[in-house]
Amino acid sequence: MPGIIGKKLGMSQVIQDDGRVIPVTFITCEPNEVVHVKTEAKDGYPAVVLGFDAYKNPSKNKKFKTLKEFRIDTSEEYKKGQKVSVEILKEVDSVTITASSKGRGYQGVIKRHNFARGPETHGSHHHRKPGSVGMCAKPGRVLKGKKLPGHMGNDTVTLKNRSVVTVAEGDHVIAIKGAIPGAKNTYVYIKF
Repeated sequence: MPGIIGKKLGMSQVIQDDGRVIPVTFITCEPNEVVHVKTEAKDGYPAVVLGFDAYKNPSKNKKFKTLKEFRIDTSEEYKKGQKVSVEILKEVDSVTITASSKGRGYQGVIKRHNFARGPETHGSHHHRKPGSVGMCAKPGRVLKGKKLPGHMGNDTVTLKNRSVVTVAEGDHVIAIKGAIPGAKNTYVYIKF
């Protein structure tokens, strides 16, 4: 299986034998279920769709809160209804993680783009607005990509080569080295 879906629990730290302290993020990966198997003959490419976090009262069409498709080499070894657990990560050293970052709402340029401003006291004029952000007659508009205030966060972030520190099969929990995007209970997609 090329991947698994999990949910972020939070951060902690692990103390190694040599005394080093490693920050880790704990992810719970309850057994995923294979919802659909795509074949090259029918769909044009082989893939498997996993379902995670089942509803308590599922409807006919919605049984899981999140679904994710993972590309595979061959679809012969997977069947609909098959369970995928964290034991597939025991032999893996590093993974690629995709999650949604925390949403910050509408932010100004100081927080969004790390701009700075001058002092606001003692007769200073540096905090006043400097003027137009556009051009003169040509092209007479604000160019695309200009760093301005706007929506910040809630982006899909992918982190590559994150080390797997521990895998607890009984609790369905894995520990990944470092921070992972998103708040607690954010869905995390793990590929390897």
